[in-house]
This record gives sequence, C-alpha cells and structure tokens, in this order.
Amino acid sequence: MAGKSKGEHRIGLLNGFAAYGMWGLVPLFWPLLKPAGALEILAHRMVWSLLVVAVALLFVRRWAWAGQLLRQPRRLGLITVAATVITVNWGVYIWAVNSGHVVEASLGYFINPLVTIAMGVLLLKERLRPVQWAAVATGLAAVVVLTVGYGRPPWISLVLAFSFATYGLVKKKVALGGLESLAAETAIQFLPALGYLLWIGAHGEAGFVNDGAGHAALLASTGLVTAIPLVCFGAAAIRVPLSTLGLLQYLAPVFQFLLGILYFHEAMPPERWAGFALVWLALMLLTGDALRSARRTARTLAGQAGVAATTVPSGTVRAVRHTESVASAPGPEAAAEPSAESARP
Repeated sequence: MAGKSKGEHRIGLLNGFAAYGMWGLVPLFWPLLKPAGALEILAHRMVWSLLVVAVALLFVRRWAWAGQLLRQPRRLGLITVAATVITVNWGVYIWAVNSGHVVEASLGYFINPLVTIAMGVLLLKERLRPVQWAAVATGLAAVVVLTVGYGRPPWISLVLAFSFATYGLVKKKVALGGLESLAAETAIQFLPALGYLLWIGAHGEAGFVNDGAGHAALLASTGLVTAIPLVCFGAAAIRVPLSTLGLLQYLAPVFQFLLGILYFHEAMPPERWAGFALVWLALMLLTGDALRSARRTARTLAGQAGVAATTVPSGTVRAVRHTESVASAPGPEAAAEPSAESARP
C-alpha cells in the first residue's frame, strides 16, 4: 500500500507539473493565432472548449450534474457570473500576450493570492494573521512602485488578478468539478461567441475562413489548449495535498515572467525589478506563514489522535483514524476551489 501511495503521489506531482507547465508556456501559443484579433481568438476558445469538454464528459459519462444545476437557479446564476468574469480574464490575457505585455500579465498571477486574501477580508470579513497583513501591505507597496515604473497603474495585472480572484470566490460557492464547471461556463459563453464568429464571418473578417486550413486548425486547437491542462490538474488534485498544489501554482507565472524577458525581450527597468521583488517578498511571507500554519494543524491533529488512542477501544481508534483520513481528503468543495485553475491562461 505504501508503494502504491508513493506511486500515486508521484503521478500527481507529474500531472501538477504538466498542468502548471502548460499554463506557464501558453504565451508561446497565442501569437501563433495572429493575425486573428484577441476577440476572435477568445470566441474560438469558448466554442471549441465546449466541444472538447462535451466529448470528454460523454466519454466518462458524467452528465447527472447538468440536470441538478438547471434545477438550482442560484447556482446557475453563480455559474453565469463565473462565465462572465472568466471571459474578461481570458480576453485580457490573450490581448496582453499578443500586444507585448507578457511580463505584466505574469504579474497578475503573482499578485492573485494577495488579492484573494484582500477580498476575503473585505467581502467575507475574514481575520488575518500579522504575517498575512504584512504580505498584503508589501503587495500594495509593490503596486505603487510598479505604477511609478510603468507611468500608469499596472491595469493588465490588476484586471487579471481581480477577475481570477473573483472567479475563485464564485467557484468556491458553486462547488463543481473542473470539467463540469468548464462545461457549464462555456455553455453559457457558447451562443454569444458563436454569434460573434458568424458576424465577423459574414463581414469577411474571419481568420478561420480567410487564413488557410493550418490557421483554422490552430484556432480549433484552442479547445485542447484549454482542456488538456485542466485534465492534468484534475489528476493532480486528487493525488497530492492542496498545499502542494498551492506551491506548484507559482510555476505558471514564473515561466511566463521568464518568457517575457528571455524570449519576448520585454524591457525590465530597475523600478520594475523593484516592484517585482516586493511582490515576491510578499509571496514568500504568505507561503511561509501558510506552511507554518499547516504544520501546526498537523501536530494538533496528531496530538488529538494520540489522546483518542489512549481512551477508546482499538476498534474505535481504527474508525476514528478512518474518519480523519476521509475528512482530510479533498471533498467536493475543496476540489472546487483549485478547479478555478481552469481560468488559467
């Protein structure tokens, strides 16, 4: 069993690296779709993603959730909000990459955890630990420094970070799995996206028709580019702890940042380096605090299990241990939060 557990963990890590690696390298893909504009690329991504995910759901025969969702207007409304927010996120990201703002786009995903914490305080009235306050304050200082460096607020980063944080908040309340959630969201996006593609086609402006079969195939592959990393992420989410996924998520913006500098040769004057350094300091504070909190929780649970073992019969101990293992496993709601990674670029 231990060997099997280690093997499953290794498979989970490999899938996690694959998912975040693909999300990190996706800036190499969007420029291939030029001369199509960002709106056309976005519309194709919505249309083809629905088709790919529908085929996947047919293959695994998971459709019961759709009927349940249609009978729950509140959840359906939340899915509509999620679809709207992710449309903004995807569209801004595609435009940013194809307009030469890869580094600024990567910043959005670096500061996303800080924005998520700030939204938790403002909207959910959550209480932060001192280190978390320090991380948020450092992140705000970074935005000020970057505003000076860019000569304007880093609005691309802020739109990406706030839209992704809002998406994660909504998805936490909806509690749908990755494939199901993407299917529901793209189903809502499908008709407007298809209508836009038909409209530009009627005006002779559709790259899908005008730029050859190869370009049409690339536009159609946006569905696979969206779905394959999500499948890998789902395989990782059920095999490795959420804390591990939390650390792996930084791979994507790191890859994007490096691509922006080394491949796309975007400028990084000293004031931008200073701003990014502050962001990374804030993330180090946040990550260190999260790891310490996780260790304290693990020690507390271990102590409680030890006390239970000295006060109850052995058969009951086994039942308690089984219950704890089930409780610690990612349930539907826990899985729903990381499934927000379907929003990744």
